[in-house]
Amino acid sequence: MFLDKKQKVSVVVPCYNESEALPFFYKEMTKVLSTMDVEGEMIFVDDGSKDTTLDIITEFAKQDNRVRFVSFSRNFGKEAAMYAGLQNATGDYICIMDADLQDPPALLPEMLSAIRYEGYDSVATRRSTREGEPPVRSFFANVYYKILNAMTERVKLTPAARDYRLMTRQMCDALLELAEYSRFTKGFFEWVGFKTKWISYENIQRVAGTTKWSFFKLFKYALESIVSLTTQPLVFASYIGVILSVLSFAGIIVSACFGYQLGIWGSALLLMGSFILVAIGITGMYLGRTYLQTKNRPVYIVKQTEKDIRK
Repeated sequence: MFLDKKQKVSVVVPCYNESEALPFFYKEMTKVLSTMDVEGEMIFVDDGSKDTTLDIITEFAKQDNRVRFVSFSRNFGKEAAMYAGLQNATGDYICIMDADLQDPPALLPEMLSAIRYEGYDSVATRRSTREGEPPVRSFFANVYYKILNAMTERVKLTPAARDYRLMTRQMCDALLELAEYSRFTKGFFEWVGFKTKWISYENIQRVAGTTKWSFFKLFKYALESIVSLTTQPLVFASYIGVILSVLSFAGIIVSACFGYQLGIWGSALLLMGSFILVAIGITGMYLGRTYLQTKNRPVYIVKQTEKDIRK
């Protein structure tokens, strides 16, 4: 098979306060790119970092023409950063990976080979173990995937999947057509389809710095992802509402006919009231997403790019 050596791989790297990890990542990434028979570009997306992340990226861009960057006016979140990177990528193949080296760049040649020679549209990665991760976090992660996959029919997420993925230009363009304000890229990968090969590797600790994902942020992200992929929570709330209504009506009939004073009646009322609040909250999440989408605000705002320092 003839391969045009002018083909390009774009590596999208979302960054938020990654000043400690970036020098290690850049060194490893340039080493890997030098072994590949393609042109390479690195697109760092500074998501409103408060440390010296942007300064380090700027220095990379001054010294290496393969380095490009997009710097946001404030923190818009990793989803917005990945979207910006995909929009700015110019390669024939586009890769997303983290800057902390938990996504090993050494896998990139194998991933590219699978797309070129094995007929895949993308190569995705997942962790084979969660070694080094707190047990509680691993437990809730497993529960999350089971709940989400039980609620969705056509879109199934692979447990322990990473954002680290290499894809063709065609798949990248398909993802960019999903111009939603509230984004869930892991779900989008599965929604657009395409033939995907999975590569597993053992969990790797950060090379430097600390994680930006607290338990609360992960929990919020999990809820948003469920709302993004399925309307089943609304259906579930409706079913529970019908069941509780029937039980309540039956309780009233029993009390009226037999004069029973049901000791659990107060608890039942409390249960129904709690469920009503939960149902309202679920509905509010969907309405909130609709409200944000109809505002038609940009997913992110750019403050600076590499073009500003290369004039």
